[in-house]
Amino acid sequence: MEIKGAGLLYALAGLMITFAGFSALLLSVRPAAGARSSLLDKYLAKTVMTYIFVLTAGALLPTLLALYELPERTIWRLSVLLFAPPMLALQVTYPHRRRNVIGQTPPFPIYAVFVVLGAAVTLAMLACILADVPYGGAVYVSGLTVDFFTVIYGYMIALDMIMRQPLDAPEGK
Repeated sequence: MEIKGAGLLYALAGLMITFAGFSALLLSVRPAAGARSSLLDKYLAKTVMTYIFVLTAGALLPTLLALYELPERTIWRLSVLLFAPPMLALQVTYPHRRRNVIGQTPPFPIYAVFVVLGAAVTLAMLACILADVPYGGAVYVSGLTVDFFTVIYGYMIALDMIMRQPLDAPEGK
């Protein structure tokens, strides 16, 4: 049984994994040029990989559940119940985890988009699908897509910060 939006979910999963590989490759450019890896470099790599794999799981969940021939409404409800709590936990704890690892809170643009917008979208997706709004599949895929783009945005801002570090940046920066 194929669910509506399966093609888009597969495409998103492919884009997400491609982005994870691309981001890891970009983060290896500085050390290859002779720079020391900073804590921010390492934290960014770990954070991006974690978020992308949670997002990819979220993209694959509905099609996996469809194999059990569940009603479409149930597929979206189970998918959001399995995806949203871990994603929300990552989103709302990001500032605290970042401060613990590198000693700094995120810059405002990352906080506003990566944390606040991302968490608001994930929470809205959860609430809408549990409230049984029409087009639950569209709500789910839209939320997943916006969350993916908040990760890309956060990565680009962090990468810009990393590239501005001197090549001999100390480990703690």
